[in-house]
Amino acid sequence: MSARNSQSNKAAARERLRVERERQAKKDRARRQIVVGVSAVAVLAAAGGIGYAVVQSNKPSQWETAAKASTVTAPKNTSGTNGTTVVIGKSSAKKTLELYEDSRCPVCATFEQGVGSTIEKDVEAGKYKIKYVGATFIDNGVPGEGSKNALSALGAALNVSPEAFLKYKSALYSTQFHPEENQDKFAKDSYLLEVADSVPALKSNAEFKKNVENGTFDAWAMKMSKAFDESGVTGTPTLKMDGKPVTAAGSDSPPMTAAQFTPAIDAALKG
Repeated sequence: MSARNSQSNKAAARERLRVERERQAKKDRARRQIVVGVSAVAVLAAAGGIGYAVVQSNKPSQWETAAKASTVTAPKNTSGTNGTTVVIGKSSAKKTLELYEDSRCPVCATFEQGVGSTIEKDVEAGKYKIKYVGATFIDNGVPGEGSKNALSALGAALNVSPEAFLKYKSALYSTQFHPEENQDKFAKDSYLLEVADSVPALKSNAEFKKNVENGTFDAWAMKMSKAFDESGVTGTPTLKMDGKPVTAAGSDSPPMTAAQFTPAIDAALKG
């Protein structure tokens, strides 16, 4: 091989090597650009996700929004500011028994199971009217939404009729349907509707069902809850007549049985 051919071959090899290095360098640059681009997108996506999470965490809950509502849809058969005055009974009844209850309250359930039917009979007979004030404080102590949701559903029942309200309230507190305090079953509309199926006036009632599922009376429930908070009453059940507590004889506790309730209410009616 001549020296000229040898040098020519070496030059060609060097040229091929240079071209290959440039090609590889371009590939490396392109790869780095892709990696940087993907990383930037990932960072932006992560930042967006974090931002969305922050916004969602700071977004008022359904019930906070309802509590701040300036316009309140109140059920039929109510009166007063925002419809928070609920008085049931014959207009001829001279006295009114104030009844303060929380739907999740286990003591309220015991009270209703022991005395509820007596109260319904007394109201129907015109012995006295009842003024119902609903509370939701158990949702704070035992975290949940059941007290608020049940109170809204009670509003839907009251919208049907006072009688449907009383029957539905009785069903919610019954041994069949009332959950343990730490079980937030009333937070589920489906469960509230299941309870309602035991009340003839509410079973297959399309308007009642729509109002429960749409939360028509959520804002009303929160205004009612506020009325309870401002009443000065600190526990449930609480009974009052003429502003004075109605208690079992010889105690500061509410009458929990019909045997305790009737003499206590008769004394309050005379007072």
